[in-house]
Amino acid sequence: MKNYTKKILIILGLVFSFSCEDYLDVEPDALITEEDVFSTFKNAQGFVEEMYALVVSYEQQAHTFQDFLLGDDGFVDRPTKASGDIDAGRFNDVIRDNFVYLNNWRNNNFGTNGANVENTNAFNRQRPGVYDGSLRGIRKANIIIRNVGELDLMVNATQAEKDVILGQAYFFRAFFHNEIMKFWGRYPYIDKVLVDDFELQRPETYREVALLANEDYKKAIELLPVDWDNEPYGQLTLGENKGRLTKGTAYAFQGKNLLLAASPLMKGNNVSINAYDYDNELCDMAVDAFAGILKLADQGRYDLANSLEELDEVFWKSPAPGVWPGSTEFIFAATGGNQVQATRFMASGVNKLIHTTSAGYEVISPTHNFIHNNFGMSNGLSIEDDLSGQYGPTLFDPTKPFENRDPRFYKWHIIDGDVIDPGADDPHKTAQLWFESSSVKGVHRSNNAENIKILNNTGYMWTKFYPKVDGKFHTRWNPIINQYVGVRLHMRLTDVYLMYAEALHASKGATSTPASYSLTAEGAINLLRNRAGIPNVNPSIVTDNNKFMDELRRERAVELSYEAHRWVDIRRWGLAHLDKYKRKLALNFPQNRSSFTESLLVERICEFPKHYWLPFPVEQTRIYPGFPQNPGW
Repeated sequence: MKNYTKKILIILGLVFSFSCEDYLDVEPDALITEEDVFSTFKNAQGFVEEMYALVVSYEQQAHTFQDFLLGDDGFVDRPTKASGDIDAGRFNDVIRDNFVYLNNWRNNNFGTNGANVENTNAFNRQRPGVYDGSLRGIRKANIIIRNVGELDLMVNATQAEKDVILGQAYFFRAFFHNEIMKFWGRYPYIDKVLVDDFELQRPETYREVALLANEDYKKAIELLPVDWDNEPYGQLTLGENKGRLTKGTAYAFQGKNLLLAASPLMKGNNVSINAYDYDNELCDMAVDAFAGILKLADQGRYDLANSLEELDEVFWKSPAPGVWPGSTEFIFAATGGNQVQATRFMASGVNKLIHTTSAGYEVISPTHNFIHNNFGMSNGLSIEDDLSGQYGPTLFDPTKPFENRDPRFYKWHIIDGDVIDPGADDPHKTAQLWFESSSVKGVHRSNNAENIKILNNTGYMWTKFYPKVDGKFHTRWNPIINQYVGVRLHMRLTDVYLMYAEALHASKGATSTPASYSLTAEGAINLLRNRAGIPNVNPSIVTDNNKFMDELRRERAVELSYEAHRWVDIRRWGLAHLDKYKRKLALNFPQNRSSFTESLLVERICEFPKHYWLPFPVEQTRIYPGFPQNPGW
């Protein structure tokens, strides 16, 4: 995406940024007037570009050692990292952690002195984190809405140009509120430019904030184009508009905002929680929002990848060096980054010994519990349901746990014994993940000749964003990774189908069709299952409301695995405090695979409601009355 931003506009963005810090203390000659900034489309869009740059890239933010899977799905063998703090219940340490996307680079307590807003797009990790970056984005959105919508300063612009500037501002105002709310819960909806002394009262419920955000998404839908390339103003950056906001983007996030607000955690409002109890009214609204983008997909604007092979083009198989992947599923992603950051992210689930001799890469091992509970069998059943015998012949053999699995299990993981590079004359070309004791372990669970620690502890590696061409993975002997740019998308079309199905089933059941779109929840899930080559959901499961919700959530876990949705999902569903989601496990087995045993890596500390929301720094809750701390802190 081409960047309109000029240096002088970046400086202006700093001047107007919202924080407790006083950004007005700058030299007079560094200032330009708001009339100058908003008089033309090009200048105004330059200001808008700064909001795109504040969208946090979870997988590249904060530090080059990736640690972005914060749920029950990943394990990093360094308990002082952010995921280790979350596992241990040390949430106050999380918000002070310099190396996590929730905080700022080199900062503590949401400070702003180290946040480098003037950096180029090449350095996502030097941008503000979710909390501070979102507040800056909200401030910028309000400045645009005031100057363009209220004061009408865009005197040298067409109505269409004014509309798209405002549409982006309304979207970002809602989006940045949502980014904070996913992790900290209910938050004041800031809908004006704040000056002088002010007090922000925390609302009573998450729902009321989500409804305010919904109004902004509705305005954004009305004002944004379907495709920038088809608009006169989009001709200025023809062919470089892929990441810009559109009606489809706004529909998708409108629906997500409503679904999250309807979810069991938010409905229970920190008092009680029932994992199957949703706000039906908000679910119906979410379904209608998702229907808006699904209709655009039916018209050809978006399309599901048709096979597991085509999904490579969504995750890492970019059409040309330096070009985003995403294919026809692309809806929205953070901008920026560089090849080094992208490479480290793409390889973050694969042992260093395979792809580098550098010590500068950290490995996230997928947990056995996450894989065992979610990646089921080729008959479409979970392992638990398959073993029950209630749905037909059993396929899962505990003595051969890698056989007869869901094709996505093999697609997105390296399994013990897989040939990593058929042409490499090296003993490390075969995945050797077996583990017998601290002194007897497979080569990819041990130290290599250069004494670089290999941080695979679970018996698996994950490869969703890791290049594999003509049957050969990227390796030290087959260095192809720099030809591609892996990207974690904030939103893709598969996610829309999954959320549509969840909202529709929660409100009306698995087989009902809403007035806004002719697809059932069952049908939406089966689209994704059939693409993967597994059967439709078993009819007996479809007729059991809670059981079908479990299956829908399992499908979401598989399809969106390792895309940094999991921690939000298990919290909003009200599951994170249950034993099944607290125990991170490894799968241990000897070299001959004669036996398989589970071992406990960590027992996560999670109490409801304390560990369902991040705390605010204590000093922030003491500035004025009406901003209470999250429960338990």
